[in-house]
Amino acid sequence: MRSHRHRPWTWAAAAFVAVASLTVTTLGGAQADTAESFQSAAVLADPPVEDEGADCRVGQGGSANTSMLPDPFTKMDGTRVATKEDWRCRRAEIRELAERTVYGDKPAKPDSVTGTVTSSRITVNVSHQGRTASFSASVQLPSGSGPHPAVIVYGGFGADTATIRNSGAAVISYDPFAVGQEGTGRNNKSGAFYSIYGAQSGTGLLGAWAWGVSRIIDVLEASGGSVLKADATGVTGCSRYGKGAFVAGAFDQRIALTMPIESGSGGVGAFRSIARESGAQPLSSAYGEQPWLGDAFGSYTGNPNSLPVDTHEVVGMIAPRGLLIMDNPHVEWLGAQSGAVAALGGAEVYKALGAQQNISYWSDVSDGTHCANRSEWRGPIQQSIQKFLLNTGSAPGVFRISAKKSASLSQWRNWQTPTLTDGGGTGGTTAGTDGGTTAGTDGGTTAGNNGGGDNGGTTAGTNGGTNGGTTAGNNGGTGNATCTATLEESQRWGDRFNVQATVRAGSTSISNWTVNVQLNGGQSIQNSWSASFSTSGSNMTVRPSGNGTLAAGASTGFGFTVMANGNWNLPRVVGCTAS
Repeated sequence: MRSHRHRPWTWAAAAFVAVASLTVTTLGGAQADTAESFQSAAVLADPPVEDEGADCRVGQGGSANTSMLPDPFTKMDGTRVATKEDWRCRRAEIRELAERTVYGDKPAKPDSVTGTVTSSRITVNVSHQGRTASFSASVQLPSGSGPHPAVIVYGGFGADTATIRNSGAAVISYDPFAVGQEGTGRNNKSGAFYSIYGAQSGTGLLGAWAWGVSRIIDVLEASGGSVLKADATGVTGCSRYGKGAFVAGAFDQRIALTMPIESGSGGVGAFRSIARESGAQPLSSAYGEQPWLGDAFGSYTGNPNSLPVDTHEVVGMIAPRGLLIMDNPHVEWLGAQSGAVAALGGAEVYKALGAQQNISYWSDVSDGTHCANRSEWRGPIQQSIQKFLLNTGSAPGVFRISAKKSASLSQWRNWQTPTLTDGGGTGGTTAGTDGGTTAGTDGGTTAGNNGGGDNGGTTAGTNGGTNGGTTAGNNGGTGNATCTATLEESQRWGDRFNVQATVRAGSTSISNWTVNVQLNGGQSIQNSWSASFSTSGSNMTVRPSGNGTLAAGASTGFGFTVMANGNWNLPRVVGCTAS
């Protein structure tokens, strides 16, 4: 088990309030925040820290033997996460499992980190337990006066650097090989990280490179922010550097925006899915090609089902911070389908935290060249930088999954996504704006604005029928004694649009649900996620992909992409039944 420097618990409850205040419309909804900025929503402590869960007690459990993606919301002791505060230490468990089985240990901040920041260069000097190491990175500033936000670009090879600078952020060109060198044996690793922690460290290059990113941020923090802002940092990379950027973003909560590109096997792609995706680089190959992954991962390459963690949970470690995953469906080796599986699974964590607009996934591109600067990505990159680093505009909030590598979460999970609360109790007299789950579930007298009241609500909300009501809500909900369902368009482009659905239990708990949806003339379904779908002509039936149990007043969601074929009308719910 990794050792942490224990420190007082600095979790900012106000940050969770900010997360809860976000207006969320989709799995990756494009609607802007109504009140609070991303910075207040995403910062989990003030000031942000590298590892907010460093003080959590993490045990030695976590065994698994399943072909399904592990439930990110079930803790090692078997209980489920119920509140956003619970998630803080559940994230610490996931981190521990990921270090233990996949990446190797990423140590906490060394005894001493010093350095300099200028308009052209950053130097980093590390000292720990009598050992020292140094490395540096170059800087290119954008136009305008500073201080500037910055994106750390692995090897200068990630998101288009011109787009980054034109968006108002500096480019920090980071040479990961100075921290962890490729081409070495696992027993003779070299670079700044291994100079400090030993050539035989079980930590793979991805973990070492992430440690180097964290030390750059340490120097930015100590610099006083006259040139570059320490609290507005992103990271990106492509191919092996995409793997590195993904891990860096997951393991340092000071990183506000993570943008991995075409990271392939050992990157974003779900390990269980890669093992079954035709043409994808086998896990044994990714493990053996370079010491990217930790030494311990070698025992799982032939049986990823025994891993107690998978990359959808590593995606979840980044939540609720900004994440833009870019994939290439034209190169089989890259396993883009598995990347989509992991993104869809991780998006459920964003959804549970009320921040699903902060994650985007984009593999719907025409150019198949590996690591090309694609025109399709320019807009989302710019939007993401402006939102998460400059605190202006809105996140791209979109899932564009290529039909060449389509994916559905329904076949990969047997768990449901909770709506994590802020920890409120029961007994409120008025239901909250989202159906009464915050104000208390036992005694609300008025239903919320976005759904029927939980237990005892007597007035229907504006977006759904009341429990047992006979009239549908204003946004397409159908009321009955057991469940309601609503649809909402979330994103539109070209020839298609995304739809997000919400299913809510009535005044009693349910063990299963079925939603019937009527498509409009000419429409068809391209992609779907977070449920099991079947279609017959223009009729679509949706059922839970795993456990369909919902507590009274609780809700879950699913989504799908509609090919418009000239008909842009929103499909409608024609029935929601439950047992």
